[in-house]
Order: sequence, then structure tokens, then C-alpha cells
Amino acid sequence: MKLTARMFLIIAVFFFLDVPLYWWLSHDPTGTAALTMAFGLCGMIYFYLAFTVRRIGPGPEDRDDAEPHEGAGEQGFFSPHSWWPFVLAAGGAAMFTGIAVGFWMCYFAAPFLAYGVYGLVFEYYRGENKHY
Repeated sequence: MKLTARMFLIIAVFFFLDVPLYWWLSHDPTGTAALTMAFGLCGMIYFYLAFTVRRIGPGPEDRDDAEPHEGAGEQGFFSPHSWWPFVLAAGGAAMFTGIAVGFWMCYFAAPFLAYGVYGLVFEYYRGENKHY
């Protein structure tokens, strides 16, 4: 994970240096905004990975002498039968369609988006999947 964090840092630095150069050569506000957002996203991913590797320590992928079986096993918990990502994606798609087509649609999509976020976050706090 340390190598992956370093890779995202290098990409973020590239975007940081590229944004002013791109704007100076093209004066294109759309491309400049897209490159700025790409810099921000790469920076956030770098921060998350660097924070996580400091918290849990280096993994087998960070060592040169590691064996493949050291990386086997549980990688995390992923809900196998959840419908909440679908509800969240449908609400988000309707919201962004409303931004593109007509803002009136956002008023109808926002409750579905909020309901999807609520359901995904609190999925394991109630019902048959409740964790104690």
C-alpha cells in the first residue's frame, strides 16, 4: 500500500504542476477545472492510503522478500447481498440527470439519494443484519 500511496502522490504532483501550465497555454476553464479536480482526487486517495499504511503498518506488497501466500486471507468486509448501492446509484444518477436536464428533477431525486445514503450507512445497525 505504501507503493500505491507514493504512486498517487506522484500523479497528484504532476497534476499540480500541469494545471497552471495547461491554463496558461489553453485558457480553457473546463479542462482546467477537470485537471484541478483530478489533482484533488489523487491527493485525497494519497492521503487515505498514507494514513492507512501508517495505522496498520506495511503489508506484504511493500516488502521485497514477501511470499504470495502472505497476502492471502480476508481483505475486508464487503456486504454480499446489499441493495443499497443500487438505490444510491439510482438516486445519484437521477440527481445528476436533473442537473443536466432540468433542475426541477433534483427536487424529486434528492430524497432518493438521501435515502440511499442513509440505508447504506446504517445497513448493519438494524434488522436481521444488526451487529451488537
